[in-house]
Amino acid sequence: MKLLLLSLFAVLALGMVTQSLAADAARKFTFTPDDLGLVLKTPDGRTVFRYMTKKPADSQLTANSVCCLFPVNTPAGERVVDFAPSDHRHHRGVFLAWHAIGGEIPADFWGWGQFAPTKDRVITNRSLKGVAADAAHAVLEARNDWVAEGTTLIEETTTISARQEQGVNVIDFDYRLLPKCDLTLKQTAFSGFCVKSRKEGQAVYTSPQGKVTLPAPHHLKPETDWPAAAWYDYTIALDGGKTIGATVVDHPGNPPSTWHNLQPIAMINPCIVAPGPVTLKAGQPLRLRYRLITHDGPAPLELLKKLSDDFRSREG
Repeated sequence: MKLLLLSLFAVLALGMVTQSLAADAARKFTFTPDDLGLVLKTPDGRTVFRYMTKKPADSQLTANSVCCLFPVNTPAGERVVDFAPSDHRHHRGVFLAWHAIGGEIPADFWGWGQFAPTKDRVITNRSLKGVAADAAHAVLEARNDWVAEGTTLIEETTTISARQEQGVNVIDFDYRLLPKCDLTLKQTAFSGFCVKSRKEGQAVYTSPQGKVTLPAPHHLKPETDWPAAAWYDYTIALDGGKTIGATVVDHPGNPPSTWHNLQPIAMINPCIVAPGPVTLKAGQPLRLRYRLITHDGPAPLELLKKLSDDFRSREG
């Protein structure tokens, strides 16, 4: 009888171990399509971000293009970015675009409309897929066409990878933009890679040198942008009591940038066209790399330094 009981316990224990192993194997990042794009969730089911390709039916977005990340969350699930906010209806989460592109067909894909036309100019998604997802990380690929008056000016292939490390979300962007004709990204104070943060509560910018106390840059004066830096962080003490933040790390392989970080509109914007115009030749790709870190609580300065150094040391 004792032997039979021991055998039964052994079988039960084996079953429990098998179930535990199966549960561990099931805990991985997942991509789930929805009506607006593709949602990435952590192994415990929290949303990291959605890559959005379609405008929500009830949105007041005024830009023709969507192709952005929204929402983007902290590890605790707090949203850190806005979409079509009341003061800038053309801003959309985390996105890449310029508002003054010169060439045979001038174009504004940002959505401002002051220095180039926005009519019949749109970034359209051609394909979107998750290419890897396991317990440690996930990788997404988006292919977009930048189309003006029916002509494709730029073919974009973007890889976005995400993981969690020491209590933060780490999202890496690798943009490869292939011009189909000669273009000029004209000198302007802002545009390019933009994180449109939430505009509420009390906020502060931080750089590797500490809290930033520089004057706000002027949207028509590139010379007023903040100096080049490895990273800038924007941390918000929300009205509800929680503190959240987002950090953008610039890769040294990108063209030189100054930063249009403007607290009145809660923006983080490393701008490659603030130092001067950028010329794009047909068939010669432009590669841009950025790291976005989202966190709960105050900016984790030592961790930001570590994650910045890691990212900026990557050559491939």
